Amino acid sequence: MKEYKIIDAHCHIYPDKIAQKASDSTGAFYDIPMRMDGKTSTLLQHGVAAGIDHFIVQSVATTPKQVSSINRFIATSVAESGGRFTGLGTLHPDSEDVEADVNEIIELGLKGVKLHPDIQRFKLDDYRMLKIYELCEGRLPLLVHTGDNRYDYSNPNRVIPILDIYKDLTFIGAHFGGWSIWEEATEQLKGYDNFYVDCSSSLYAISPEKAKELITAYGADRVLFGTDYPMWEPEEEVERFLKIDLTEKEREDILYNNAAKLFNIH
Repeated sequence: MKEYKIIDAHCHIYPDKIAQKASDSTGAFYDIPMRMDGKTSTLLQHGVAAGIDHFIVQSVATTPKQVSSINRFIATSVAESGGRFTGLGTLHPDSEDVEADVNEIIELGLKGVKLHPDIQRFKLDDYRMLKIYELCEGRLPLLVHTGDNRYDYSNPNRVIPILDIYKDLTFIGAHFGGWSIWEEATEQLKGYDNFYVDCSSSLYAISPEKAKELITAYGADRVLFGTDYPMWEPEEEVERFLKIDLTEKEREDILYNNAAKLFNIH
């Protein structure tokens, strides 16, 4: 089998002392048992075994007071990774000084922002978020959890106004733009110039044929590979992806080129 250069564009990591607890909390939120423990060492061990060359790492602040400490942890993890990690910062709409938080993300050398509206409990089009979009537009790509048939924080009706208003904002909708509502999300969100998706936490639930349909709808140049570690084992996710009937160019773009371009990874 051909070997591919691979960037895993969707990895959650936590400090070792809280990693298992944080991972289990996320698993409980989705009622999906977590496969991994959330430690950076485990990610590297299994990611390298899966043939992954580079990892885009992130975490989510559930309260404003966590923002700076999480961003510094991510930056430290990047510095200690031997060049294998690119880091995304976190923001929270209730922060007292969002501008200072964004500036710290940039000063720390982080390359974007991860948001999770469903866990952080805000609607994507909430007025509190507008300052964040203004500050990130043209500066920091956003990787955003999108979609959940149980809630209405991040579904397409919340995403579309942001794409329409902030046309220079690079918005990456995780889970093909709509976890658990994949077809509905694709139908509504395809065709936006500033919208990309990743395939994380999707391939376990949809067939390779359906995944190909979603990729074709968005365009292979707008899809990023991601495992959603520690939700899934990297080896298993690479195997699932390679079952999708794609051209070599499409595979290379999704596995590496698209993320490398968006996050300026060399």
